Amino acid sequence: MAPIPGSGLAKGLAVTLRTMTRKSVTAQYPDAQPDLPPRTRGVIGLFEENCTVCMLCARECPDWCIYIDSHKETVPAAAPGGRERSRNVLDRFAIDFALCMYCGICIEVCPFDALFWSPEFEYAETDIRELTHERDKLREWMWTVPAPPALDPGAEEPKEIAAARKTAEKLAAAQAEPQEGES
Repeated sequence: MAPIPGSGLAKGLAVTLRTMTRKSVTAQYPDAQPDLPPRTRGVIGLFEENCTVCMLCARECPDWCIYIDSHKETVPAAAPGGRERSRNVLDRFAIDFALCMYCGICIEVCPFDALFWSPEFEYAETDIRELTHERDKLREWMWTVPAPPALDPGAEEPKEIAAARKTAEKLAAAQAEPQEGES
């Protein structure tokens, strides 16, 4: 059966008329804070202790708005006779939010969970040059990051936790065997 000509227009006008007759609700923003969803994308927070300066976030950023500077530091040997190691030390971590398009690729590719979405959205500046936030400002936003949602009660245990538990149980069993043989 062919649609009646103009039926789409009539449906669209019906939606418009229904919307026009409803009372509009305006939230007075500065006085009444909005109710944000729990995992809102506001600004990116940096958990500096987890950053290994692998540069993946800066390389994968399509806008090239992440600036990272580091230097190498020599770490003495952990055991006598061992060799010295070198590690990267973070000198500068900055994000230019004037360029950022909030795609979240940097957060997705971070293998050490150093970057997180914070629901903070009130960081407007009068000068565009002040939208480049250094690591101290990014660290401040880390404390506004909500805790991850709880796992479903019937969900499967994560593979990493299961593997770690099995290893811990094997170590405990191996340590218990020599103690049983001594008595």
